[in-house]
Amino acid sequence: MADDRGSSSAGVFLAFLSGAALGAVAALLLAPQTGRESREQLRGYARRAEGDLRDLAGCAGETFEEVVEEGKEFVDSKKAVLREAFDAGREAMRRERERLRGEDRG
Repeated sequence: MADDRGSSSAGVFLAFLSGAALGAVAALLLAPQTGRESREQLRGYARRAEGDLRDLAGCAGETFEEVVEEGKEFVDSKKAVLREAFDAGREAMRRERERLRGEDRG
C-alpha cells in the first residue's frame, strides 16, 4: 500500500508555511514603514499563503483518493484469494464425501 512520504511531506510543507508566516509577521512589525504599506504587504502574504494551502489541500485530497483506491484493490484481491480457497475446500469436501460413500457401499 502507500508509504508515509506523502504525509511527512505535507507536514514539512505545513511547518515551512507556519515558519514563513511567523517570520513575515515579525518582519512587518519591526520594519520601518507605514501602516498602509504593512497592511498591503500582509495582504500579499495572506494571498500567497492561501494559494499554497489550496495547493496543499488539493495534493492531500489526491493522496487520500489514491490510498482509498489502493485499499479497495487490496480488499478485492484478498476476497478473490479467500473465495478460491473456500471453493477449493468445498470441492475437497465433496470429493471426500464421495470417497466415503464409495467405501460404505463396497
